[in-house]
Parts: sequence; C-alpha cells; structure tokens
Amino acid sequence: MTLKFVLCALVVMLFSLYLPAQAQQPAKITKIGFLGTRPAPASGQRLWRELRELGLVEGKNLTIELRYADNHLDRLPALAEELVRLDIDVLVTPGISETLAAKNATKTIPIVFYEMGTDPVAIGLIDSFSRPGGNITGFTNVAFVLAGKRLELLKETISKLSVVAVLWDPQNPGSAQQWKESQLSARDLGLQLLSVEVSSADKLESGIKVAAKTRGTALSVTGSALFNSHQKWIADLTTKNRLPAMYPRTDFVESGGLMSYGPDETERFRRAAALIDKILKGRKPAELPVEQPTDFALVINLKTAKQIGLTIPPNVLARADRVLK
Repeated sequence: MTLKFVLCALVVMLFSLYLPAQAQQPAKITKIGFLGTRPAPASGQRLWRELRELGLVEGKNLTIELRYADNHLDRLPALAEELVRLDIDVLVTPGISETLAAKNATKTIPIVFYEMGTDPVAIGLIDSFSRPGGNITGFTNVAFVLAGKRLELLKETISKLSVVAVLWDPQNPGSAQQWKESQLSARDLGLQLLSVEVSSADKLESGIKVAAKTRGTALSVTGSALFNSHQKWIADLTTKNRLPAMYPRTDFVESGGLMSYGPDETERFRRAAALIDKILKGRKPAELPVEQPTDFALVINLKTAKQIGLTIPPNVLARADRVLK
C-alpha cells in the first residue's frame, strides 16, 4: 500500500467525519423581546406574521420573549431590565412609555418602536429622523400632526358643532403634544376647545361626563397608553352619553367607537418588521431612518352612529376607507 493511497484514505475518512459534525450544527435562533403596557394579541400577531414573511418563524429560528405591564406603567422599567438580562437580539416596543423604559434599560441592544405618537426627536429618543443615533429607530404614526385633521372631520360630520372636548393625558408626552396641536387647529376651524385632562383610569368616566354635559360638543381622544388600555370602556362611555367621538386608531372603532382617522394599521407592522430584519442582518439602528406613514384611513361605525342618534353626511361617508355596520 503506497503512502499516497494511505494519505488519500485518511483525508476521505476525516472529511466524512467533518460533514456530519457540520450538519449537526444548530441553526442560529434569533431572540426578540417585546415590551408592552397591555397584552395586544391581535397587534402582536400582525408583527410576527410580517417577520414570518421575512423568514423569521417562531419555534423554528425565532424565540419571542413577551413582557406586559398589565396597564401599570410603573412596572415597565423592571420588565425592560428583565428582557435585557435575557440576552435578546432586538427589543421591540409599541409606544412612548415602553420605549423610554427600554432606552433607560440598555444603550447597546437595538430598540425598534412601531407606534410612536409623538415627535421622537422632541422627547430626546433620537437625534434626527434621518440619522437616529444611538440604539433606537422605528416607525412613528405622527398622531400629533393629525390632531387638526381629526377636528376638521368632526366639524364636517356635525354641522352645528361648536365645542370639541379633547381627552388628553398631561403625563404622556405624545398626548400633550396632540393637545397643543389641537389648540392651533381649532382657531382656524372656529372651534372652541374644552380641555379634559385625565391621567388615571378612575377619572375617565367623570371626564367624559363633563364633556357630554356641554351643548354642541363632540369628543376628540388623543393617543396615549392609558386610553389605548381602556378602548372598550371609553367607547361604551361615549355611546352611553350620546357623545360623538373621534379616535386616533381603528381599534377604538372596532371596540364600538364612532370614528377614527389615522395611519393604516398594517403599514406600521410591515415597516417595523423590515427594520428588525435589517438590524438582524447587521445594520445599525443609528443609521436606519425613523419611518413615517404614507397611508391613512378614515373608519366609521354606523351602528354606533345610530345608537347616539347621529346621521353621517353622505360626503363624509363617501370618504371613509372602511365602514362598520
């Protein structure tokens, strides 16, 4: 047996041992942390569905760690720190409160928000929309910019409207900014505003009752974690008090609210998923521009309109992107 033959046989044997070892190497499992104020199964599923389209499948190559504060904002910091200790690859947050808690918990793990209701530059989350800097990027729903449009739609819907009560939370930066924007727009529309400040759930019912007692009034609800956490209750209270109300999100209308105007609900999940995918492929959040919506939707609940004795004008109804009957 020649030396050459022996060497060839040895190489073949070593190569055959190497291949099974390689085949047994486990695929990398991506670990995503999600920090929310309240459980939102429908919203969460939309985001995971978009990630699945990009090849990230839970149970296969993706693990999702969910942490919810059960509507107690003071629990968010501890939950954020808990997620950071799990050595996650990306931390996903819906809005302001969750993102601020995440920012305080980590300066290195990428954070992606998808429902920012205020200017993230103004509150110090990022340096600029085009170059966020740091470890945070995401998708903002520009709710503060749309405050005036919602007042305009209310006025078109209710011909004799003279006063709009604005439900806002002074402890929420996004909600407070929407209140300021509403004040600017109201002057141009010839509307008088009634400030309804609510920072805790136990004040919601009394606040809505105050608005309902004022003649010629409609309600404009600003976006905040507090109000989002009590959608059904707020919708029921406005219907019970026969108070026409405008909301910033479609799910309020799906919970029985009268009408909403805001960004298309599916866009934020699609674009947030794309940002997460880019980060997992090596891009830095600091260099990924914060994205803004391009599609907006007017949603009207005709059943609720009937319950409160309001007829939606044909011109407003014709502009609706979706009508619930």
